[in-house]
Amino acid sequence: MASKGNAASNKAQAAKKAALKGVHGKAVRKIRTSTHFHIPKTLVLPRAPKYARKSVPHAPRMDQYRVIRQPLNTETAMKKIEEHNTLTFLVDVKANKNQIKDAVKRLYDVEAAKINTLIRPDGNKKAFVRLTADVDALDVANKIAVSVMMIQNIDIRYLISHIQVDFRICSV
Repeated sequence: MASKGNAASNKAQAAKKAALKGVHGKAVRKIRTSTHFHIPKTLVLPRAPKYARKSVPHAPRMDQYRVIRQPLNTETAMKKIEEHNTLTFLVDVKANKNQIKDAVKRLYDVEAAKINTLIRPDGNKKAFVRLTADVDALDVANKIAVSVMMIQNIDIRYLISHIQVDFRICSV
């Protein structure tokens, strides 16, 4: 019986000792399996500013007038207008194809089927805007006053040179 009382006393002493020491007396280190330490994700509240940091919002930086700088009217551009239903423009270097397509639609009320771009050696960006089949590029070019005089100019020079020859023949 004394051993039972002694055992109960020992158990009570152990419980007292544990209560005084606390349950966190034995620290167990976490086993880390990664070489990188990732900070735990904590609550990030959305910003609720008391006043606007800008008094007036900025106007659109890349509107249709900045995207398309000018149409090209070189001989090759004229050939593309006639044969491939394609308009050629010099555009802003930072403009992408979607912005070019949108600008053509807004400025000239035509739908672009496909857009190819390249950056020329002089640093300008050139865009080839192929129009849909229901729209004629020559009509749009005349509407936006792309001068077809490049082709006509060559024809006029050719005719003038032959007319002068004919006058010489007539005068002799």
